[in-house]
Amino acid sequence: MSDASPGIPSVRQGNLARILRLVHQAGPLSRAALTETTGLNRSTIADLVGELTRLALVREHAPDPSRRVGRPSPLVAGDPDVVAIAAHPEVDALTLAAVGLDRGIPVRERIELDHLLTPAETAELVAERVAVWKTAALAGARIAGIGIAVPGLVRSADGIVRSAPHLEWTDAPLRTLVEEVTGLPVTVGNDANLGAIAEHLYGAGRGAWDIVYLNGGASGIGGGLIVGGTAVGGAGGYAGEFGQNRPGIAADSDRRADHGVLEDEVSRARLLEAVGLSNADEPTLADALAASSEAWVLDEVGRQRRILATALANAVNVLNPGVVILGGFLATIAQLDGPALEADVRAQAMAANAETLDIRTALLAEDRLLIGAAEAAFAELIADPLNRVPAASATREIAM
Repeated sequence: MSDASPGIPSVRQGNLARILRLVHQAGPLSRAALTETTGLNRSTIADLVGELTRLALVREHAPDPSRRVGRPSPLVAGDPDVVAIAAHPEVDALTLAAVGLDRGIPVRERIELDHLLTPAETAELVAERVAVWKTAALAGARIAGIGIAVPGLVRSADGIVRSAPHLEWTDAPLRTLVEEVTGLPVTVGNDANLGAIAEHLYGAGRGAWDIVYLNGGASGIGGGLIVGGTAVGGAGGYAGEFGQNRPGIAADSDRRADHGVLEDEVSRARLLEAVGLSNADEPTLADALAASSEAWVLDEVGRQRRILATALANAVNVLNPGVVILGGFLATIAQLDGPALEADVRAQAMAANAETLDIRTALLAEDRLLIGAAEAAFAELIADPLNRVPAASATREIAM
């Protein structure tokens, strides 16, 4: 147990959390690298790593001897048998994955749907798949918790989905519903906010301090903000709803929705319709758009790119980010003609605000929202490794 007073982390707890966070986020590190990074002495690092090993949160293994001269220091890595379950409900599918403390993804599944999920059905499907995985891909794993990335407004204090309009959810107690059927701790967040965190930690925004992230999915366009290296949630956790802004549209011929918001004009559904698809995952839609030379497809992509550029220019003028990251179908639009998108943004943004701007596409591809959800699920364990150790399954005993 921790030797700190309730609510006050001990120095040891803080150091254990620091080591666990480093090896989780940076990947395998030697004890020597941990010593250098933390400024702690070698004996303290050895003690902390030993404790995390006894808790079965990290593993040590020898590095590749062909890549080192002299006696190599053992590498410390997150234990792959400690996992978080990530879920992303959408209007056309429920996607789930298990993400390990070593950042591996041992299992991932997309369940396509012909109806809108209810919150209760979402909870039941998550519980069902976790139960199945425990007998197969996750046999012997320890589950730290469940993170759910929702395309809607989520109240951070209690995990209530205040509004997910495309799913037709209002004030849905999703966290409670999933906890009741799984018996696991659950964290619920806005999908784009979680995607922003994932790309900041591991993807296109790694090393950047000020990021605007826009995510395009079946439920529209969401966004996330990283300011000074910190995720910005707003007073209630609702910040980043770029898709609900009303875009400036220079040419009336580009308008498709009278008095519509950004996600009404820049729309995955419109892209699917242009290429003759009723449903598709991200790679399938991207491939269909890239392969098409039909005039109406090129026109639709160009129309959406122009409107997206105006929205991005507005964000650049207000927030002055160093990096703008586009995910989902927005990344596809950018990849089809990146130079045109960047030129349109710069033409409409203040020159000083855009002079260091870098527009990038999400590197984590389809996994970005799931990785973000898993980070949320891992947060309490990483902050307090001594007292948040996930229970061992019946198939693996943990030496304490």
